[in-house]
Amino acid sequence: ILLSGVVALSLTPMLAARLLPEPGAALGGNGLLQRFDRLFERLSRAYGLSLATALRKPQLVQMVSLVLLVLTVVLFLVVPKGFIPDADTGQLTVNTQAAEGTSFEEMAAMQTRLSRKLQANSAIAGVNNTVGSGGPNSTSNNGRFFLKLKPRSERKESASALARSLRRVVNSVPGLRGFVKVPAAVNVGAVQSRAQYQYGLQAIDQEALLEAAPEFEQRLRSLPGLTDVSSDLQSHNPQLEITVDRDRAASLGVDASAVQSALRSAYGDQQVSTIYRSDGQYPVILGVGLDAQNSPADLDLLTVRNAQGQLIPLSTLASSRRTVTALTVNHNDQLPSVTFSFNLLPGVSLDRVTAEIRSLADQLLPVGTTGTFIGSAKVFEQSVSGLGWLLLASVLVIYLVLGILYEDLIHPLTILTSLPSAAVGGLATLILFGSELNLYSTIGLVLLIGIVKKNGIMMVDAAIGQRRQGAGLKTSIHNASMLRFRPITMTTLAAIVGTLPIAIGWGAGAETRRSLGLVVVGGLLISQLVTLYVTPVSYVLAERLARRLGLRKDTEPEALNA
Repeated sequence: ILLSGVVALSLTPMLAARLLPEPGAALGGNGLLQRFDRLFERLSRAYGLSLATALRKPQLVQMVSLVLLVLTVVLFLVVPKGFIPDADTGQLTVNTQAAEGTSFEEMAAMQTRLSRKLQANSAIAGVNNTVGSGGPNSTSNNGRFFLKLKPRSERKESASALARSLRRVVNSVPGLRGFVKVPAAVNVGAVQSRAQYQYGLQAIDQEALLEAAPEFEQRLRSLPGLTDVSSDLQSHNPQLEITVDRDRAASLGVDASAVQSALRSAYGDQQVSTIYRSDGQYPVILGVGLDAQNSPADLDLLTVRNAQGQLIPLSTLASSRRTVTALTVNHNDQLPSVTFSFNLLPGVSLDRVTAEIRSLADQLLPVGTTGTFIGSAKVFEQSVSGLGWLLLASVLVIYLVLGILYEDLIHPLTILTSLPSAAVGGLATLILFGSELNLYSTIGLVLLIGIVKKNGIMMVDAAIGQRRQGAGLKTSIHNASMLRFRPITMTTLAAIVGTLPIAIGWGAGAETRRSLGLVVVGGLLISQLVTLYVTPVSYVLAERLARRLGLRKDTEPEALNA
């Protein structure tokens, strides 16, 4: 904008002096240009007649202005709100989870079966498969896939549509649950999880948290609009609890540390030495064979050396029983926590879902347990709460700048009367095309405010010049509107044509920024039609109000000249 201002004040006048025809000169025989000019002249005359009628009978225009102002508030409340739309980056991630206690070998076998199914998909160019803890997975019963997609021109579906169609595939392996995720266009919140949005529970009492979390997750699954609901709570991990009969162990000359040492050596993967060779180093891991680690009955094969050097069977001095326990207990801000992850179904707005989850938490969570949104969902809540203030601040700054430039309190308000029509057009277009008010469309709204206000500035500025030359109130604004009709129309059309490819959705990653184009195109179309009448009528009303307040002393007649 700054650079275009410099060009408009320097290069444009020079080119106009060289290229524009003299007043009254022919258009160079260009038939298309002549036809366009005649059409525009007829349109301009029709506008002049309708504007004169509106200035004589302003009640209808005033009513339209009031309705648009109310609609702005209503549409802002009802338009679906989101944060950052999914972007087709040519990648997908799949996080998998098996039952607690699943061995590495079992997990690797299930991952391999799923990998073959994913590679058979014609839209996937490559698959990277890993098993074990890392990233959002903190335990060994988890796995991850990184899917590289073929170029958009070589596949029928977008990344979001492909993710939805793959949900059945990633859950087709018995014993393995999969979660498909589209990488965000902008990573916000620095939270790694199986889905795009997260909600966390915290409590001082760990037992109360572990009791409330499963019911809360079940109720989350029942909420309409949510999919891929999961949590990082794994509280049913199978555990073998070994109890040493200390009296019998003492009579056999075995202490508890010897039992611990025997179990650690058998199952602890302890490195006891390193073999050095010319081709590298090889760690020596102490432990029993893999075929002796699959059943609790294998414990009967272990022996413990007593103080006299004798080998005592472990089963003679210890007993075992199966129990379940939490595989991991995560913490947030030093408090036990459980994080729930979820995705949204197509057409579901994030603001509606966050309100439902908050209401559900108020109903279910016991005293001492608190819930908060995490990551992208948390940033979304903060951005929505400040969105209204952001737009209000933009309008206020514009008013202050225009007030300083005009040294007047009334004219800036006249110029700002064009903004409600732009907001109504932009928000209504989002609703009509099933889009949402997200980060990009909010930028479009702020951009729209700057584009639309220039229409009012051109008309009001020309009207002020007419008044200084002695023209009447209605005459001045009518002449100013006719004078500025062509540049207003041409600049608006140029802005619409320039933004139309974004609104249509052309180019890579178009689905991400499409809402921005819809807001600008829809807002400009409505505001172009409305502003040409609302601003002149508002100018007349504002001048009359200024007279009543004593800000104007001129009393020239207001009759509109023929």
